[in-house]
Amino acid sequence: MSSIDVVRKHYAASEAGDLEAMMADFAQNIVWTEAAGFPTAGVYTGRQEIIDGVFGPTDATWNGFAVGVERLIEDGDTVVMIGNYTGIAKSTGKPLNIRTVHVWTVQAGQIVAFEQICDSHSAQLALAD
Repeated sequence: MSSIDVVRKHYAASEAGDLEAMMADFAQNIVWTEAAGFPTAGVYTGRQEIIDGVFGPTDATWNGFAVGVERLIEDGDTVVMIGNYTGIAKSTGKPLNIRTVHVWTVQAGQIVAFEQICDSHSAQLALAD
C-alpha cells in the first residue's frame, strides 16, 4: 500500500468513528505532535499516549469534531493533508471551523510520525467564555 493510501485509510476510519481502525497502521512508537496553543498541544509517543492525550480529550472537548480532508499530497514517505476541523465546543456551545494541515510520515506501510499545524488561536476562542 502506498503512503497516501495508508493515510487515506486513517481518515476513512476517522470519518466512520472507528478508533481501532484509525490506529491500525500506527507504528508502535509513533510520534504524534499537536500544535502549540491547541487544546491538546504536545508531543505524544505510542498509541496509548495518543489516545490519552489527543483522541480522548478531543472527544471530551468537542461535539461532532470532524476533520474535513480537502487535499492529500504525497512525496515519498511524506503525505500532507490540507483541510479543516469542525465541531462545537461542549463548554461554550461555540462552533469550531478552522484550517489545518497534517504532515504524516509513513515507512514500510506504518505511520511513524504525525504533525498538526492549525489555527490554534481560533480553537481557543471557541473554548473561551
